[in-house]
Amino acid sequence: MERLLLNHFYIGTVEGYSSEGLGIVRINGAVVFAPRAVRGETVKLRITKVMKSCYAGEIECIAAPSSERVEPDCPYFGRCGGCAYRHMSYAEELRAKKQKVQDALERIGGLNLQVEEILGAKDPLHYRNKAQYPVGSDGAVGFYRQRSHQVIPVEHCQICAPAADASAGGVGAWMKKYGVPGYDEKTGKGLVRHVYVRINRKGESLCCVVFNGKIAPREPELAAMILAAAPQTVGVVLSSNTRRDNVILGDRYRTLWGQDFLMDELCGLQFKLSVPSFYQVNREQAEALYRKAVEFAELTGTETVLDLYCGAGTITLAMSERAKRVIGAEIVPEAIENAKENAARNGIRNAEFFCGDASDIAAKLERDGLRSEVICVDPPRKGLTSEVIGSVAAMEPKRVVYVSCDPATLARDLKRFGELGYQAERAVAADLFPGTCHVETVVLMTYCGDK
Repeated sequence: MERLLLNHFYIGTVEGYSSEGLGIVRINGAVVFAPRAVRGETVKLRITKVMKSCYAGEIECIAAPSSERVEPDCPYFGRCGGCAYRHMSYAEELRAKKQKVQDALERIGGLNLQVEEILGAKDPLHYRNKAQYPVGSDGAVGFYRQRSHQVIPVEHCQICAPAADASAGGVGAWMKKYGVPGYDEKTGKGLVRHVYVRINRKGESLCCVVFNGKIAPREPELAAMILAAAPQTVGVVLSSNTRRDNVILGDRYRTLWGQDFLMDELCGLQFKLSVPSFYQVNREQAEALYRKAVEFAELTGTETVLDLYCGAGTITLAMSERAKRVIGAEIVPEAIENAKENAARNGIRNAEFFCGDASDIAAKLERDGLRSEVICVDPPRKGLTSEVIGSVAAMEPKRVVYVSCDPATLARDLKRFGELGYQAERAVAADLFPGTCHVETVVLMTYCGDK
């Protein structure tokens, strides 16, 4: 392999994409990662960083552009770190994401399992029903620059709902008018840390402002300016977070105006959502994902279904119509209360919910002798712990449906399940985050041998 030199120029062809959406260019056997590249292009690169086994590069010019290259539709693209694929067609983005899942299953999981399809979005714009805007020490409200915590001010985001942008703008205007300082991560000083907004199908919004303290100055004016910017706001909530880490929400909430929840409709069911409740950010694509999860569960009406990491009970309640009994577990107390209310609101009587850590609840249900024919897991990005996997396998379900937001941890966990007698049978990817490098996957596992 030829050793490439820093700041020198080389010509190569983009072969594919990394898990973060970077173009992969091989030059004389060396691997170079370049942002904003499109598969099949011939590019002239400048080496910007030399690493142990690979290189980073910047495209200086495109000698032969791909027919899938498009003009980015966002003025912040390349500065804001939110999106990775605004320079290519949506069809090419879907191909990249499907391949990302396939590569993880093969290389990390060691699986000979083909991804059947990727469920693409009908509309890849303004789909986010939840937006989290960090606030910089200089008062900027926007999103982080890639691989940094520098806040890039953003007025209009192509993937967020306009009402969320408006709410964030209202908070920024309030800060500027009354001299309210943004939070400084380095010193721990300053006041406003994040603006967190949920939006429902009707366009109504719930705005939570996260403070480095218990109270804020000019609180009535804050509520008034948010309402003026986003008239369909149904509630303004303050969250106190004085921790010196990257956790966004605090553990204390106070309603400044209106209500502390938002109602929304998903899969034909009504859901009550508090600020910290987990809820998929792309409503239409979540429905497609959940339909696939229900299909994989192969329910006949006689089964007991256990849903770990249930959030506000979306998957649990989606499966309740076809199951005899459904049990949801979640560590966030507010989410469990929402889940119980959601079951009652929708007249669902075969659902139960427990609050606690997934590993503890799974172990307890195992000790209690629960026999669940189907177990569904929808963990955070870090995936499942070995304890959860062990407890799930010990309950000997016929089928395990794994919904994942990270192909790498999914593949790792599927390998662990394989060692305990569970075989991955089907896999489908779903694009819940158009424009970004993230992709969801749902996998069906069945028990096929002695553990």
